[in-house]
Amino acid sequence: MATQLPEPRPVVPSHLVVSLSGLTHDATESLARGVEFAAELDARGVPLSQLFRPRSASGALQLKSPLVSWMHERRAAGDAIVLHGYDHNSDPIGAWQSSALARVGRRAEFAALPRHEAGLRLTAARRALTALGLRTDMFVPPRWLASPGTVEALHDQGFGVLADENGVRLLHGPADDTVVRARVLGFRVSGERHPLADDRKAAEAWRCRVLEAEVARTVRRGGLVRINIRAKDLKRPARRAAVLAAVDAALRLGAVPATYRLTSPARAA
Repeated sequence: MATQLPEPRPVVPSHLVVSLSGLTHDATESLARGVEFAAELDARGVPLSQLFRPRSASGALQLKSPLVSWMHERRAAGDAIVLHGYDHNSDPIGAWQSSALARVGRRAEFAALPRHEAGLRLTAARRALTALGLRTDMFVPPRWLASPGTVEALHDQGFGVLADENGVRLLHGPADDTVVRARVLGFRVSGERHPLADDRKAAEAWRCRVLEAEVARTVRRGGLVRINIRAKDLKRPARRAAVLAAVDAALRLGAVPATYRLTSPARAA
């Protein structure tokens, strides 16, 4: 009987970043699921990058709200707080705009904003975040889409990290940014057809298999692994199990747990 050889580890260490998005103070059941998921990662020694927006559709968050209190607890435990837009307004430019740029902008809050408008929203978001006792120099735009004007505004305001759908940009200066190419892995598939009722279960199983396979492939290449799970994904046991299985596979293959904080210029120096 042939001896089974161990799986090869990458020569270049891979880093594993797991982020959680979509938590709001309006949905306490989502927070409870987030707490349980964070505990699962704590048991594995994996911190979270908390994608946090300081204002929801129902208004600004309060300092003593359960969500904000938990963010403070998670930051003390080693999680990274990452600014995730301001209020996720789907029409940030205004309906009065009729240009193609404005229509693109309605897909996501920072997808098409010019420099000045992006700067105004970033300023409002940072003030709201400061009022909650939280600070960060890391930014993830809603739907992972950032316009060139948003990148310029982030430079203007001294942000250190921008993570979009294709990679992580270290904002050293106007002309010398460092970009680490790495796609976001998760369950939001752009352009995917909505599955019919009879193949929904098969489609879900396929998504879970793809996530695990992509994570393993990236670790073997020695690349940066970026897994994002949304609060609504945690409602689906199969998705939660798939993310945890992917994390376990990445750790088994030698990936090093990290957050977007550990990729900032100050830490990379």
